[in-house]
Amino acid sequence: MLKGRLGLDAARIPQKSRNGLIYVERCRLSIDNGSLVIAFDDRGEELELPYQRLNAVLLGPGSSITHDAVRHCSGHGTCLAFVGSDGTRLYTAPPLFDRDSTLARQQATWWAGESTRIMVAKRMYAKRFGETPRATSLDSLRGMEAARIRHSYELIAAQAGIVWRGRRFDRSDPDGDDLPNQAINHVVTAVEACVAIAVQATGTLPPLGFLHEDSAKSWTLDICDLYRTSVTVPLAFRCVKRIDQGATDSLDRICRRAVSAHVRDTGFIDTVIDDIKEVLA
Repeated sequence: MLKGRLGLDAARIPQKSRNGLIYVERCRLSIDNGSLVIAFDDRGEELELPYQRLNAVLLGPGSSITHDAVRHCSGHGTCLAFVGSDGTRLYTAPPLFDRDSTLARQQATWWAGESTRIMVAKRMYAKRFGETPRATSLDSLRGMEAARIRHSYELIAAQAGIVWRGRRFDRSDPDGDDLPNQAINHVVTAVEACVAIAVQATGTLPPLGFLHEDSAKSWTLDICDLYRTSVTVPLAFRCVKRIDQGATDSLDRICRRAVSAHVRDTGFIDTVIDDIKEVLA
């Protein structure tokens, strides 16, 4: 954060040149002399936020924002997202109607062509597994991916010291699954919220996925899969291990806190924003 007046007369900064996002909670956001001011009433402190240089401001529990502050952020293309603690739930992120569309147009261009769609899908595969596949169709690429994922689950379970009997998910009874599958479901929910924030912050198009197709959030699901074996499953299985070792909190709470700590300690959402830009380059 920077002190000093930050007026509205500066030229709009392109999304790709901005510096990620900031998370705040238990504070009030308002405008004073053209600057976005964050007031922490419990500490009697105020800070001026250079919101024109941010992709998004994440408003956590206990935060409030004035109409004027929303208007100014919208005018500069700064996304506002209302989230749970540390961004592990996404409640809403109002769309911005006047912002840089470079990434969205690039995404739509790659998505519309069969060869370029496979190209981007291969990029995502290579980013996950460290090698570029020789697949010539999306279906064959999906099959290769599924085989790698199954093997990865087994390895990660062995490293975490838990019993893994395979991926099972009953949408009608999500709590009926075994603990490892429940933990994956909980962590997936939290990670998906973080990725959705990054997708909104970059102005990319959630329905235009390259591997996922039917969902209105197919692109979000594509990006989530980039972190399945590096973030989602390892965190989930470590949470199960904590339960096995006698942790008394609910599995949902343990998983949420684990994702919160990861987001906070690694700058995860900033990483996702950078990865989106790289995949669509």
